[in-house]
Amino acid sequence: MPENSDLIRLSKRMSELGLCSRRLADDWIARGWVKVDGQVVKELGSKVSLRQKITVDQKAKCFQSRQVTILLNKPLGFVSGQAEDGHEPAKVLITAENRWKMDSVHRRFDLSQLKSLVPAGRLDINSTGLLVLTQDGRIAKTLIGDKEKIEKEYLVRVRQTNGKPNTHFPKAKLALLNYGLTLDDKPLKRAKVEWINADQLRFILQEGKKRQIRRMCELVGLEVLALKRVRIGSISLGNLPLGQWRYLRDDESFNQESSIPSRREQPPRRTPRKP
Repeated sequence: MPENSDLIRLSKRMSELGLCSRRLADDWIARGWVKVDGQVVKELGSKVSLRQKITVDQKAKCFQSRQVTILLNKPLGFVSGQAEDGHEPAKVLITAENRWKMDSVHRRFDLSQLKSLVPAGRLDINSTGLLVLTQDGRIAKTLIGDKEKIEKEYLVRVRQTNGKPNTHFPKAKLALLNYGLTLDDKPLKRAKVEWINADQLRFILQEGKKRQIRRMCELVGLEVLALKRVRIGSISLGNLPLGQWRYLRDDESFNQESSIPSRREQPPRRTPRKP
């Protein structure tokens, strides 16, 4: 028998293995859909060692295949999660009428798909663009897990707070947006930030602190006028109309090769002066 120090909760181990979320694991265990070393385990809170083999019943796999992931082009004025300050959650836009007519997934929408449908990440009320809502705990973990490095790409319209044209924005401050800023007393991961025209910056981030882009811009003397998320991992917003949604296809995945330079390419960290 393994030592107690080698044991972890079965539901946690299932989540680590990418089988399902911890909450769903508890449901499967209670239903008798989980085996450890070939033996059915139905007791919640059961513990296993890292060396033990965990398998799930075909019924669990069928249940999982029915879970949906939805891509929404969120408009202004909607919050990502629960309703707050009189503003509705983006989930209210997931209706049959708002489904994109060009959605290629042959799946019929029904209200049961709204059960346990949660946002995998945030997009603030004053921002638009790609928002992922999912019933699949594996996808939620991929997008918001601390160990994941899924890129998120944004188009950000800005102006300098000193009134000067953006064409005169200092290169040193642009370099700081790429690497060197600190928020909440913690250094930010390296980003990729570049001008795409005189009014817009492209941000590519591998983290998602609250209001991160707006706060980064404030530190270097920029005001954000509009912010739109256009990509998460390898999934792009594409031609999805504002306020409409589509299903994630079976052949689509959020995993992608990073476009952000490695740590060895990072310049020395600097602390900006307040503008």
